[in-house]
Amino acid sequence: MHINDYLQFIIFVVLLIAITPPLGRFMAKVFTGEKTFMHKALGWLENLTYKVSGINPTEDMSWKSYAAAFMVFHLLAIFILMLIQMNQAWLPLNPQNFPNVVWHSAFNTAVSFVTNTNWQGYSGEVTMSNFTQMVGLTVQNFLSAACGIAIAVALTRGIARRQSKAIGNFWVDTTRATIYVLLPICVLFTLFLVGQGVVQTFAPYVEAVTLEGVKQLIPLGPAASQVSIKMLGTNGGGFFNANATHPFENPTALSNFIQMLSIFAIGAALTYMYGSMTGARKHGWVIFGAMLSLFVVFTSISLASEYTVNPVFHQSGIMEGKETRFGVFNSVFFSSITTSASCGAVNAMHSSLSPLSGAVAMVNMMLGEIIFGGVGAGFYGMMLFILMTVFIAGLMVGRTPEYLGKKIEAKEMMMVILAILAPCAAILIGTGISAISPAALSSLANKGPHGFSEILYAYTSAAANNGSAFAGLNANTLFFNLMLAVAMFIGRFAIVIPILAVAGSLAQKKYSPPSSGTFETDTTLFALLLIGVILIVGALTFLPALSLGPIVEHLMMIKGQTF
Repeated sequence: MHINDYLQFIIFVVLLIAITPPLGRFMAKVFTGEKTFMHKALGWLENLTYKVSGINPTEDMSWKSYAAAFMVFHLLAIFILMLIQMNQAWLPLNPQNFPNVVWHSAFNTAVSFVTNTNWQGYSGEVTMSNFTQMVGLTVQNFLSAACGIAIAVALTRGIARRQSKAIGNFWVDTTRATIYVLLPICVLFTLFLVGQGVVQTFAPYVEAVTLEGVKQLIPLGPAASQVSIKMLGTNGGGFFNANATHPFENPTALSNFIQMLSIFAIGAALTYMYGSMTGARKHGWVIFGAMLSLFVVFTSISLASEYTVNPVFHQSGIMEGKETRFGVFNSVFFSSITTSASCGAVNAMHSSLSPLSGAVAMVNMMLGEIIFGGVGAGFYGMMLFILMTVFIAGLMVGRTPEYLGKKIEAKEMMMVILAILAPCAAILIGTGISAISPAALSSLANKGPHGFSEILYAYTSAAANNGSAFAGLNANTLFFNLMLAVAMFIGRFAIVIPILAVAGSLAQKKYSPPSSGTFETDTTLFALLLIGVILIVGALTFLPALSLGPIVEHLMMIKGQTF
């Protein structure tokens, strides 16, 4: 690593810390109904949305009503997005005359974008029309991100409120997240990306002649508007197949840096918003600190592994699978950021990472992507581990666990355990089935532990609602389109529904003033205990599977062996 790499790492962390309070404070005002400077410009759009859709913005929902609205909204969105893809040949804005998308690929893509996973088994520039990209995929980039924020806000209210049966209004929370948070930032972000060279046009593809006299078709399209929300909303689905490696999506070192920063921006700010809305700002910073500590440690391990001499090739910092515009550091740094968040955008092929770097990318996702994570999803994923940590601490001292004045009892812990174990089961069971299925094994590009890692990474990415690919796996098949769609579905709904149940249960409880036996949650000790619980749960659950893939591949590499 060069001195510039260390400086970039430091600048990234400093800027992330700097933008967290103002953005978090702004979101706290938005979701508590306070007026902000954006209300003068966009308040009319919020009111128009309520009027057209028949939403009563003053109505509060119970957790069951909130969950029902969430489910209905998602299922309807999946159906509409499937229809758009399967009929795109007859819809406008299709200058290349792309045919309709086959049903199982359309189903996988619909589930993927609606659940904020954005896994892509297809090549965007040769499959999706401009209409599908804009009206179908980009719209879901906004809505899936807004829904994630809404769930985080609902959980925050459940903890902050006392003896209440309501946790907010799903339609209002989603509307405000879209109009006041995502939309204005994305407008500015899109203009910045266009200035950097990201394409934004409705023109048809251009045919060029290379120096060798060969004709080459250069794909174009309205990419900048999709790239901005794919990063800020931690969606990750690329307009082009090469994703953020493509110069039309990520042309410069500056665009690369800002895109990385935008991936973490809202996830980090949610910790400050949580502290503001619950009146526990110091605790919010403790959560931020735990996330940042895990990120720094895991990223350091990944970078150290990539810059260690590879005994097979007798060199370090191998550029295979990486874009020359970004180099080794920015490729590995991006991989750590995108897998820590549920983003899934890539600026290098993760299959080309060193075995331990690939393992770190998987572990980031296996832990529930609680290191800032997806917008909303990372925060409520971390809250699951916080509640578990508080419960364990309470058992250790022999008293009923309490968290910010709310007693944590058996019914809350049952929901917490369900939400933690459901995606784990989806990953391990799906990987196990695929590892012995001829339909899955025929899609592998590699044999041995690396081939196993391709399968394990695919299910991890799907169940964690990340969407990044290891590369090498042909996932656009009937088998993987259906299996991964199930994993994505579980990774979204099997976490959100228990989270809302916990929010509803905590909202109804009385406030218990802290006493001498209350375990403080705004200290370094709590942060260390929280990190310990996260690592222990992750290690116990996934160490055997990791041992069959990247760990054994690393040990073989040390011996100079290939497969």
